[in-house]
Amino acid sequence: MKIGCIQMNVGFGKVEENFERAENLIREAASKGSEIVVLPEMWNTGYALEKLPELADRRGERTKAFLQKLSSELNIHIVGGSVATERDGKFYNTMYVYNREGELVSEYSKVHLFRLMDEEKYLEAGDSMNRFALGEIEAGGVICYDIRFPEWLRAHALAGANVLFVSAQWPTPRIDHWKTLLQARAIENQCFVIAVNRISRNPDNFNGQSMVIEPWGEVLWVGAEDEELAIIDVDFSKVEEVRSRIPVYDDRRPSLYTGVVEEVKG
Repeated sequence: MKIGCIQMNVGFGKVEENFERAENLIREAASKGSEIVVLPEMWNTGYALEKLPELADRRGERTKAFLQKLSSELNIHIVGGSVATERDGKFYNTMYVYNREGELVSEYSKVHLFRLMDEEKYLEAGDSMNRFALGEIEAGGVICYDIRFPEWLRAHALAGANVLFVSAQWPTPRIDHWKTLLQARAIENQCFVIAVNRISRNPDNFNGQSMVIEPWGEVLWVGAEDEELAIIDVDFSKVEEVRSRIPVYDDRRPSLYTGVVEEVKG
């Protein structure tokens, strides 16, 4: 299956410009044969958190209409990265996923808020898992800081995900953490990880280096340090092969893990 990874330059607070750029790149990805297209985190506004009252997508209506139209028109699945949304006077970092029939198959708000960028001061945390299917592909989706919590990604894998989509705005100073964590999440969960970061020049410092990683941990692609649209061929049958060779899921002892956690808490 061909995956279109859109490592786009997100304009800070430039909503109209960002929507136009995203549409152009989605259409280009579809024209090049992509079957699934993936966007980065907060692509509608960037981290203009102080401007959310004027910039956030009210109830996600614009983004949902945008993704619904393109997915059905172009006959592609879209993992819509995430956008800043407003619901009932509160703001969220929300991912929408649409299948190629133009149906909303998942809506997820970022569960782990990143204090180093003051997310908790402006955003509400989500409280639900992001499991969905795109045709025959069983998937999960998380956002940026979520990948530092291995138990959260393992929960998605245990619920049936064979691929984990990650949308991010991961900064350049910690880009080595990004690469290492993504590889670890792929290896320990024996699944594909398809992670799309943003790039920018001002006022933030994000240098891309999006990644597609196989269940063995082999890196199929690393993005450049500039805006890039990459089309990557992925063979999802490799998940079953890896899991049959090293039976990690069969050898788990969850009752023991729970006991250890309770003992530490005590």
